[in-house]
Amino acid sequence: MFSGFLTVASRCERCGLDFGFADTADGPAVFVMMIAGFIVAGGALATEILYKPPLWVQALVWLPLGLAVPLLMLRPFKGVLLALQHHYRAEEGRRSTDGT
Repeated sequence: MFSGFLTVASRCERCGLDFGFADTADGPAVFVMMIAGFIVAGGALATEILYKPPLWVQALVWLPLGLAVPLLMLRPFKGVLLALQHHYRAEEGRRSTDGT
C-alpha cells in the first residue's frame, strides 16, 4: 500500500488495485495529533502530579515519546483511512447545479 513511509503507492503489488482514488489529506494527522497528544500530555501531567520528578526526567521521558507515539501511529491510521475510502467508495464532493 505504501511506497515510502507515508507515500501511497500508485498500485497494489498483490491485486493491482489503482490507488488513484486515495486522498486522505490531513485526516490521519488530525486523529493522530489528538490521540497522541492526549496520551503524551496526559501521561506527563499525571506523572507530574503523582511523582513530581525533576524537569530533566520529564524531558528525558516525554520528549522521545512525543516523537515516537505520533510517528508509530501515523502510518496505520493512514492505511485505515485509505481502506475506509475504498470500502465506502468515497469520492470528492460535488455541488449540484440545479439548486438541490
